[in-house]
Amino acid sequence: MDSAKPSVAITYCTQCNWLLRSAWMAQELLSTFSLELGAVTLVPGTGGIFEITIDGHLVWERKRDGGFPDVKALKQLIRDVIDPQRDLGHIDRPKLPPSI
Repeated sequence: MDSAKPSVAITYCTQCNWLLRSAWMAQELLSTFSLELGAVTLVPGTGGIFEITIDGHLVWERKRDGGFPDVKALKQLIRDVIDPQRDLGHIDRPKLPPSI
């Protein structure tokens, strides 16, 4: 683990069976930020917990933020903390209305 790079922790509820959701989010973050992150850690918990932290700072909390982040919001949150100038490509582009 590279301590000079930011670390993300995803704490998930084992009673709610949120492991797969958490692992998928971890995979998405590692795919996008493979060189910028030192680690992405899955932390089992209970009681409906779902939290995402970067170096101990809370960036998403299921109860506070109204559910789970979609992958676009999650990547933007992480980017805004670790590399605010980075362009995430199509994720940062506004969705165009369907053409008629």
